[in-house]
Amino acid sequence: MGARKRLKAEQLKERKSNIAIAKLNNCPISARKMRLVADLVRGVEVNKALNILSHNSKEASGRLEKLLRSAIANWEQKNEDKSLEDETLIVSEVRVDVAGMLKRIQPAPQGRAHRIRKRSNHTTIVVDSVKTN
Repeated sequence: MGARKRLKAEQLKERKSNIAIAKLNNCPISARKMRLVADLVRGVEVNKALNILSHNSKEASGRLEKLLRSAIANWEQKNEDKSLEDETLIVSEVRVDVAGMLKRIQPAPQGRAHRIRKRSNHTTIVVDSVKTN
């Protein structure tokens, strides 16, 4: 039983060494707008994803590009023995979750008030390596 657990732990450790994660919390863009950009790069090779994000005009793409660069740097830090040329990195997962909301009041006609909701999000990028032969 102990040997089986040890083997499973080694396999899990090996699998986790191939991935790198980067998180961006409380980004002041609505989750819906961020998901539009995140859908463009999900499952795409990293260099192509960086190219897509750098040529996209949306504000969310700049923040996502910086986050992707951070995930790549995390992968390089984690895998110092491997070279980036031997591996093909792909964006395996992009998760955009709703974060807190700032509520403000906007004056309206006839003494009324409208509520303004300033939405934000939490974004997580997972980069995975695929060996190229």
